[in-house]
Amino acid sequence: MTIPALAWVGLGGAAGAMLRYAASLAFAGTAMALPWGTLFANLTGCFGIGVLAELVSRGMSVTPEARLFLATGLCGGFTTMSSFIYELAGLWREGATLLASAYLLATLVGSVVCFGLGAWATHAIWRG
Repeated sequence: MTIPALAWVGLGGAAGAMLRYAASLAFAGTAMALPWGTLFANLTGCFGIGVLAELVSRGMSVTPEARLFLATGLCGGFTTMSSFIYELAGLWREGATLLASAYLLATLVGSVVCFGLGAWATHAIWRG
């Protein structure tokens, strides 16, 4: 019996959501009001997707089920665009415009950089 695609996404998403919540707890009470847990999840999730993308582009055999579990489910459940937007809006609502702007820039630029770093690191290691 094979597991349907939707189940792979669901299993990965559940694991990603639990990891995301753990990241929030790990950064709770840190100095400065920046949502560090969400930023961490977005940056490391983008790094992970960068690694996966590079492995696939190098011809690594990744089953459709593994892609659904890892990219769509795990990374999708772990990265937190909706949480990011909610927290960003909260910072703006509180009048923390400079902090909100820094958070926006760190998330967007950091996510692109982390994706590239994930792909680059995998390329450097995988030279085969």
